[in-house]
Amino acid sequence: MENLRILFQILAMLALSPLLFGIINKVKAVFAGRQGRSVFKLYYDIYKLLNRGAVYSNSVTALFKIAPVAILSLTITAALIVPFGGQKGVISFPGDFIFFSYILAMSRFVLILSAMDTASSFEGMGASREAQFAVFSEPVFFMAMITLSKITGQISIYGIFSRLNPSLWVVNAPVLTLLVFSLFILMLCEAARVPFDDPETHLELTMIHEVMILDNSGPDLAYILYASSIKMWIFASFISSIILPRHSDIFWSDCLFYLAGIFLSAVAVAVTESVMARLRLLRVPHFLMAAFSVSVMAFVFQSFKG
Repeated sequence: MENLRILFQILAMLALSPLLFGIINKVKAVFAGRQGRSVFKLYYDIYKLLNRGAVYSNSVTALFKIAPVAILSLTITAALIVPFGGQKGVISFPGDFIFFSYILAMSRFVLILSAMDTASSFEGMGASREAQFAVFSEPVFFMAMITLSKITGQISIYGIFSRLNPSLWVVNAPVLTLLVFSLFILMLCEAARVPFDDPETHLELTMIHEVMILDNSGPDLAYILYASSIKMWIFASFISSIILPRHSDIFWSDCLFYLAGIFLSAVAVAVTESVMARLRLLRVPHFLMAAFSVSVMAFVFQSFKG
C-alpha cells in the first residue's frame, strides 16, 4: 500500500504540474474578458515539441545539448523531496532542505551555463540577471525554512510540514501569514512570473528566463518547459502545505486538500499578474529583499514568542 501511495505521488506530480500554467492563463483571460487558451495548452506544446527535431548552432558544445535533460532531472529530484498530501517525500532525511536548495541551485547553474554556451549576447544578459536574482531569492527560502523549523522543532522538509496543523494557525497566525507571503513572492521569482519576469513578452532586452532558452528547440525546449512547470509545482506545494495543513488517516482526503491548495496558488499567481505590472529590472532586487525582510520579521516574531 505504501508503494502505491509513493507511485501515485510521483505520477500525480508529473501529470498535473503542466496544468498550473494552463490555470494561470485561463484566469488571466477571464480578467481580460477573453475566452483564452485551453488549460491543457502546455501539454499540447510539450507533445508537439517532443515530436520535432532540435536545431543547434555552430557555437554550442555538448554542454548545451545535455543541459535540458540535466535541468529536468535535477528539478524532478528536488520535487521528490517535497511531501505530497501530508505524506513523506520519496527522499527525506534531516536537513534535506539544504540538499533541496542546492539541487535547485545546480539546475539554475546548468541553465545559466547553457545560455552562456550559445555565445549570444542576449542569452548571456539573461543569464547574468538570473544569477543576480538568485543571490537575493535563495536567502528567502532558507529563512522561511529556519522559521518553520523553529515553529515545529523539525529539521527535515517532511518533519516540518507534517507538524503543521490547523491548530498552529491559532497561535502562530501572524508568523505563518508572513511566511506564506514571502514564499509566494519567492514562487513568482523562481517560476519567472510577473512582476519579476513576463513569459508573454517577446522583447529580448526585458526577458530573463525566456531569453536564456531562445536557442533551445524541439525536445530540448520541451524538457525545459516541463521543468519550469515542476518547479512552480514545488513552491506551490510549500504554500499549500502551510495554508491547508491536513494530516488525517484518510490519504485521498489529504491529497484533495493538498491539490486544492496548489491550484489556489496558481489562481493567486494569475490574479497577481492581472493586477500588477512588471517591475523595472533595477527594482527586482529591492522586491526580493523585501521578501527576505518579511521572512526575517517572521523569525523575529517567533523568537520573541518562544
